[in-house]
Amino acid sequence: MAKNKSAFVCNDCGADYSKWQGQCSECGQWNTVVEVRLGAAKKNNASFKGYAGGGQSKVAKLNEIKLDELPRFSSGMDEFDRVLGGGFVPGSVVLIGGHPGAGKSTLLLQTLCALAETQAALYVTGEESPQQVALRAQRLKLPMDKLDLLSATNVEEIIYQAEQLQPKLLVVDSIQVMHLEGISSAPGSVSQVRESAAALTRYAKQSGAVLILVGHVTKDGTLAGPKVLEHIIDCSIMIEGSHDSRFRTLRGHKNRFGAVNELGVFAMGELGLKEVSNPSAIFLQRSEQVSSGSIVMVVWEGTRPLLVEIQSLVDDSSFGNPRRVAVGLEQNRLNMLLAVLHKHGGLMLGDQDVFVNAVGGVKIVETSADLALILALVSSFRDRALPRDLVVFGELGLAGEIRPVPSGLERLKEAAKHGFTEAIIPAANAPREPVAGLKIKAVKSLSEALAAIE
Repeated sequence: MAKNKSAFVCNDCGADYSKWQGQCSECGQWNTVVEVRLGAAKKNNASFKGYAGGGQSKVAKLNEIKLDELPRFSSGMDEFDRVLGGGFVPGSVVLIGGHPGAGKSTLLLQTLCALAETQAALYVTGEESPQQVALRAQRLKLPMDKLDLLSATNVEEIIYQAEQLQPKLLVVDSIQVMHLEGISSAPGSVSQVRESAAALTRYAKQSGAVLILVGHVTKDGTLAGPKVLEHIIDCSIMIEGSHDSRFRTLRGHKNRFGAVNELGVFAMGELGLKEVSNPSAIFLQRSEQVSSGSIVMVVWEGTRPLLVEIQSLVDDSSFGNPRRVAVGLEQNRLNMLLAVLHKHGGLMLGDQDVFVNAVGGVKIVETSADLALILALVSSFRDRALPRDLVVFGELGLAGEIRPVPSGLERLKEAAKHGFTEAIIPAANAPREPVAGLKIKAVKSLSEALAAIE
């Protein structure tokens, strides 16, 4: 009898070891290394087909590769197509993750019911019963007569049914409950998730069907399961949004066929997710009362500018250790900007509680928000309101200099389109020709920026 081989793999980062250990030396996490039993290797390597689904390999020169345009087809939603890079690519694998209740199943059910009117589509549900899926479709008033539905968790059965139906779009909800017969570990384990995703990916590459996998997330918001799962797929998308907000953002974290960090905005209503064509109008729903600590900035999300209001509150601290709270922005960057403001702006906030918030629940990851955040803090500290028609963007360096940001002209045009008349921007982003209806103040340093709002 052949001896069963096993390896030890980290659940968080996918690193493997020859024996068990309490802490993963790659990611530093404790108690994440688990045992994975390995199957016997096949002797005939000629029939091996990897994640890409290729059979016999052939060596070719790079310039001999055909560069035909990818044959995409639309999902039926412009915001979804934007995040995908222009639509679905046949044979691609898309991983969609998000917190429970974010709208993953709703978005995919809406998409498949619409596409099933013109092409074959198969929805595989492993967590919900067919009755629950049908009730959701009925509640959302979706067309239900064309979509094929399969309730299964066995990957071999799913692939067999897919080979019979030959769908152009296949959704598996979710990958954490799928399992293969040849693996003894429980569904959701490292080996089951990895091998199930690999088997489904091979089917998608060989058949040309678009495969969409639904993935769970951990308590810190990252995709659950081994990291190798994110390497197998072609596109990774996260649905973000709090339960108390009706808006959902669809953000791309990896895309082999389009721009990374692209953003799509949806509104959750009684009939499901509805795309928002002008997100800036949502995040600019400001109150009529002019208050201090509020300012509008222009951030760049994927391939388009987005106007977002940022609010700050600076108040005397009642404790010896002042609080620093950032919602929608990076905490460490806030601390760094406070140090720059003290060093080069002459404003000491060491004894003040500082709270900053990006309105609308949007998460800002780029550095163009630095200048707007600094001016909002100064406005709140001095209790002096800034003009409502003022827009600001720019990166702040540790020496107090204002650095340029990409796509400055497109940001200014977006601000002018929404009625803003003043702008404070980096000097290097000053346009060669004036922007209609916009008075531009170009600054080189933090002192010049503070003088511009006096």
